[in-house]
Amino acid sequence: MSENGGPPLVTVSEALSFDEAALQRYLADILPGFDGPLTVRQFNAGQSNPTYQLAVRDRKYVLRKKPPGTLLPSAHAVDREYRVMEALRDTPVPVPRMLHLCRDASIIGSDFYVMEMVEGRVFHDPSLPGLTPPDRRAFYDSFIKALADLHAVRPETVGLADFGRPQGFLSRQVQRWSKQYVATETETIAAMDKLMDWLPANLPQDDEAAIVHGDFRPGNAMAGQHSPEVIALLDWELCTLGHPLADLGYVCANYHADQLPTGQFKGLDFTALGIPTEQEFLDLYCHYSGRDRISNHLFFVVFSFFRSAAIIQGVYKRGLEGNASSRKALSLGHLARVRAENAWRIVEQNF
Repeated sequence: MSENGGPPLVTVSEALSFDEAALQRYLADILPGFDGPLTVRQFNAGQSNPTYQLAVRDRKYVLRKKPPGTLLPSAHAVDREYRVMEALRDTPVPVPRMLHLCRDASIIGSDFYVMEMVEGRVFHDPSLPGLTPPDRRAFYDSFIKALADLHAVRPETVGLADFGRPQGFLSRQVQRWSKQYVATETETIAAMDKLMDWLPANLPQDDEAAIVHGDFRPGNAMAGQHSPEVIALLDWELCTLGHPLADLGYVCANYHADQLPTGQFKGLDFTALGIPTEQEFLDLYCHYSGRDRISNHLFFVVFSFFRSAAIIQGVYKRGLEGNASSRKALSLGHLARVRAENAWRIVEQNF
């Protein structure tokens, strides 16, 4: 996380506040040098686990915690985020250094973890405004390589053999997000109803397995302060063991999306901007992952839109209940329909 070029920092909202004195007393016994005056500010970005900057003397840290309120089962598992980043620390995958995980909800009201604050730049708009074409090419080259590096890590070699059940991953994911969508539904979206029927009937037959990030996009990849290369992958809340092409389809959805809140690839002049086309993106991933070709990535694009619609619907419902981690939650309701209709259009045009 970074104050310069990263998500904006704001005063902690009342809904997401916690006992800062209790936190300092607790961490002073765990982290060296944490006994000075503590300043807490909130990162006003993202819609899931609330994230804060902790400043003590001349050092800065990042804290992520579960949001308040009633949560869906298995959602907001900050302990899983901590575990996977700690496991990847000695691999080529760029991750922040983990410092402490607390599962004692009596300290600040929920589970949380603390990690180092990485200084860098976050580009939430995938068109990377402000960068030169060579820097955009360099960013996306390292971005795609980071994804291939992640998928190349064997879970059992880093202590993650039990991090998920890779067999039947896609089937379970479709069931999970269908269930969570229905649990947070606020209006009928015909495209979502069609997708909940179509996806289980059209699952790929292969059952590849890898560590998957679950939210792999430019906005979760931090570039260096003075270099376009990716130095840290962030927001691992949805990480599990599953089909690696789920990550690829998720990021390739940028090439097909309408009305992304932070911009999209659709309609851009890729050559002039230095951004890979969708085929070039796939070719780079094949190059770094050692694959010959990928023939079914559009299924994973459809799946990613479906999952995104279900997640957005949950964020919107939490916003209605006053429990979302960002004030933007209430403005996102219509995007669940947009995502679902994007997905169904791809199905009608390609399958």
